[in-house]
Amino acid sequence: MRVIDEDGEMVGVMSVRDAIEKAEDAGLDLIEISPNAEPPVCKIGDFGKYRYEQQKKEAAARKNQKIVTTKEVKLRPNIEEHDIQVKLRNARRFFDDGDKVRFTLQFRGRENEHREFGYALIRRIKEELLDVGKVEMDARQEGNSIVMIMVPAKAP
Repeated sequence: MRVIDEDGEMVGVMSVRDAIEKAEDAGLDLIEISPNAEPPVCKIGDFGKYRYEQQKKEAAARKNQKIVTTKEVKLRPNIEEHDIQVKLRNARRFFDDGDKVRFTLQFRGRENEHREFGYALIRRIKEELLDVGKVEMDARQEGNSIVMIMVPAKAP
């Protein structure tokens, strides 16, 4: 195995027994850094300190992650023009916040007979929002509703 000492200097390739002996002489632990490398890489150091550093790196990575939430905008096929504009304005705001938007167009009773109106409405919404969002999942039928998912065109 390839061994690195506590100062970060390359000691060289040696057997496991020799590496453990060298670590014990220094009063430290032998930490396996890269087990899949050829030969495996180990470092002589304090295992508690190593674990602490790893936890700090993971916490920093979690802190920098952006959690994407999905907002839902519910519509009906016979929605009025002003209401459509309100829904589009809300969707634009969601895109500005970096959220996905799920458009759900619900049909009730006889409205199911005229799904083409619903698909036309979804197409119109898609066209009006193409400047701020892009389609992740195109419109598809799920039970008594049509669903489409859009994501922000660019990251916030």
